Amino acid sequence: MLDDFMTRATLAGIGVAGAAAPLGCFVVWRRMAYFGDATAHAAILGVALSLAFEMSIFPGTLAVALIMALTVTQLAGRGYAMDTLLGVMAHSSLAFGLVAVSFLSGIRIDLMAYLFGDILAVSRTDLLVIWGGAALVIALITWRWSALLASTLNEDLAHASGFDPKRERLILTLCLAITVAVAIKVVGVLLIAALLIIPAAAARVAARTPEAMAAIAAGIGILSTVAGLRGAYIFDTPAGPSIVCVAALIFLVMNLARWRDQERA
Repeated sequence: MLDDFMTRATLAGIGVAGAAAPLGCFVVWRRMAYFGDATAHAAILGVALSLAFEMSIFPGTLAVALIMALTVTQLAGRGYAMDTLLGVMAHSSLAFGLVAVSFLSGIRIDLMAYLFGDILAVSRTDLLVIWGGAALVIALITWRWSALLASTLNEDLAHASGFDPKRERLILTLCLAITVAVAIKVVGVLLIAALLIIPAAAARVAARTPEAMAAIAAGIGILSTVAGLRGAYIFDTPAGPSIVCVAALIFLVMNLARWRDQERA
């Protein structure tokens, strides 16, 4: 079954979507959209370092994404405006990564594959890494769900409930770094934030509870992956952007339906 490249691509997309969607709910609730974008942009520097040291892409991108996320988290409360800090870190890390790639001699690299993803080229090893990372993210979110939710709603409430908001923020940061590292092969660094945010934003329209929003977001993410890959196969379009386009269309349809219901009411 895994000999078919479309099967591997579909399984890889489902794995990433299953992890990114519930994590994206916390990104939306905490208004961390630009934070996720900055972490994703830093991943291209991790790609360059991985290739330079002749190692697997996953540990390099994971390390750089985690360092980036932790740096922003530490600097945020020290007199820097969050949006300014994220803008500086996101664009500078992407620029340094692209420059670093240009210095790699004797190594053939398809830069577009890392910027926009190359899900159709996912191997069995990539699939193992993607599902391993996705399982770890889902396990962490499930284990710390109550604590993460309390810290997101109100830090004072989290303290009163015996949770440490800083620790929960660190766990969320770790989950984000892992998701970025495993998603780079699927949608690329420029579209990872879209896969995090759009399904969660679409699910927010229909959900009544946080748990329902996470479940609906996962469903939308998986549906977008399957439909996007099918559309890419039929119309010969880029797979990663096609997945994001389907998610965006679902977001539009769900919001149009909500606005129509509001007008009728």
